[in-house]
Amino acid sequence: MLRVEHLSKSFGGVRATRDVSIDFPAGSLTAIIGPNGAGKTTFFNLISGHVRPDEGRVLFDGTDIVGLSSLEVVRRGMARAFQVASLFPSLTVREALTAAVVSHQRGSRRVFSRFPVAAAGRRADEIMDLLGLAPKADVLSANLSHGDQKLLDIGLALAMDPKVLLLDEPTAGMGPEERWRMIGKVHRLWEVTGMTMLFIEHDMDIVFKIAQTIHVLKYGAVLAQGSPDEIRRNQDVIDAYLGTDHRLSETVGEA
Repeated sequence: MLRVEHLSKSFGGVRATRDVSIDFPAGSLTAIIGPNGAGKTTFFNLISGHVRPDEGRVLFDGTDIVGLSSLEVVRRGMARAFQVASLFPSLTVREALTAAVVSHQRGSRRVFSRFPVAAAGRRADEIMDLLGLAPKADVLSANLSHGDQKLLDIGLALAMDPKVLLLDEPTAGMGPEERWRMIGKVHRLWEVTGMTMLFIEHDMDIVFKIAQTIHVLKYGAVLAQGSPDEIRRNQDVIDAYLGTDHRLSETVGEA
């Protein structure tokens, strides 16, 4: 589905990404973790077309998409929800989702041309039901709670009908209970849709709970990759990022 080969990027004299090669099989749920400055968001920017790499390939369904605009990458089936939600603040949840569906269907940014349409409205309702936003359908996006704004941002990405969904810190800025509610919805979304999903996350309890595979970045390079249990016991990862608590805590691995 998605394969990254020898991806490298420098900004001035700083190597943000160093010869990164990762394979993301179809239908997989993968976490990208690492210390601050490890290059996680830069990696997402590179594979989604927001930044062009200096070297390497990004193969999506067997085609190298390096050099395509971020809009074209979306049209080919890769969508992204950002760490800071990007919303239509003056629209209700239903209106925002319907506008996004219309925009995608027509391949145009003129979202208010002949807006809305019945089919787009039905798709918006499906997305709201999937994410638990139906009770907030008529609430202005700007008036949503932080957690619901993040869910709406994910919904706007789903409106693009992606094959691959990138989630950049979906639980950022949330308290413990809200984080677990959010990640529960993310996990259910993956189970229901079967799409390929990549997420960046700093809460290691969440990562170890839901990720099938974890890739650890350090200084822009892949430090380690493997199952949650393998990562939790990897001495290089413990020394660089986790500390000893995650190696010693059996409850994390068994949760």
